[in-house]
Amino acid sequence: MKKFYYKVKTKEGQNFSGIAEANNLKDAVRILRERNLIIISINEKRAQNVFSSFSFLQKVSNKDVASFTRQLSTMITAGLTLTEALSILKDQSTPALTSILTRIVEQIQGGDTFYSALSTYPKVFSETYLALVKSGEASGKLDTVLANVSDNLEKQEEFRGKIKGALIYPAIVITGMIVVAFIMMIYVVPKLSQMYEDFGTELPLPTKILIGTSRFVARFWFIVFAAIGGLVYLFNRWRNTSIGRMLFDQKMLQIPIIGKLNREVILTQITKTLSMLINAGVPIIDSLNIIAETADNAVFEKSIKVAAKDVEKGLPLAVSLSRFEEYPPVLNQMVSVGEETGKLGEVLERLSRYFELETEVAIKGLTSSIEPLMMVILGVGVGFLVISIITPIYQLTSQF
Repeated sequence: MKKFYYKVKTKEGQNFSGIAEANNLKDAVRILRERNLIIISINEKRAQNVFSSFSFLQKVSNKDVASFTRQLSTMITAGLTLTEALSILKDQSTPALTSILTRIVEQIQGGDTFYSALSTYPKVFSETYLALVKSGEASGKLDTVLANVSDNLEKQEEFRGKIKGALIYPAIVITGMIVVAFIMMIYVVPKLSQMYEDFGTELPLPTKILIGTSRFVARFWFIVFAAIGGLVYLFNRWRNTSIGRMLFDQKMLQIPIIGKLNREVILTQITKTLSMLINAGVPIIDSLNIIAETADNAVFEKSIKVAAKDVEKGLPLAVSLSRFEEYPPVLNQMVSVGEETGKLGEVLERLSRYFELETEVAIKGLTSSIEPLMMVILGVGVGFLVISIITPIYQLTSQF
């Protein structure tokens, strides 16, 4: 059982507070309402965060937004008004989100809609999120829309978690290799090179390359780091240009295994988001423009913008998308069926599930292929070091 601190008011106007025990927030609200009490605030007892005073240093994450959306949907479904629910959530959210919700409550109480209040924080709430909230307010189904949005956000977090999990192993291995190589270059190789010079033996080419590299890194390590930093900076500058972004995103889609995974993830997000927007009543042209603005890949962004213009001219969406090789035939066929039957939202939702399964298969393929690739890279690196270090020692022992 969880404990919830509450402040309530009786019908006679008397205020008092206390602690309620319930399985979840919804049950706690129900218990208090059954007692004919008017809830002023209610929040779960949680451990204090030692960093709560430094909210200006914190950032609202996608996970925070997903959790907030889920709780808000539950409270509205339980019968709380929007301002009541937001007032409760601002007391139990992260410090960064609490400050935002405080201002949102003030805006709503001042006469703004929930959509207009949220739209003042575009870095926290995406354009898709805002469009769905606006549609939910207009249709009177805000709780249902928020539940769907929270489902989508949670699945996106799950996707990111799976991808990050698949990349943790190679990241650790590569980082370890770089650290070990740097230590070898700075401390180990110079001592060995001094020993080789004392004996005056002829060194093989791999050893000469290793010693030369070690001396350069030891003397000019600051130049090495500056060069790496400069290259990263220039790459990011180029990557942020329209041409650089397009070329980079095109190449990312062409990389074996990783390109397939990237494509499946993007298709999952596009179909899921488009189905949510259409089912929520957002016009298809507006939905396509929203997806284009929030796309993570310039190739798909361009194709969706073209599709939006084609649909505006009266061309079916399936026909427009079929002109681009990024979209598989199954998507074009299913979209065509959805347009003909008038159930495009439902069809896109099924497509998103299909691409989600394909994404999981691609993640498994990436995970299974990374391990042998890392072993090959490790083998080559270790083999080069062994040949470079052991060969001169073997030559010295053979002379004796």
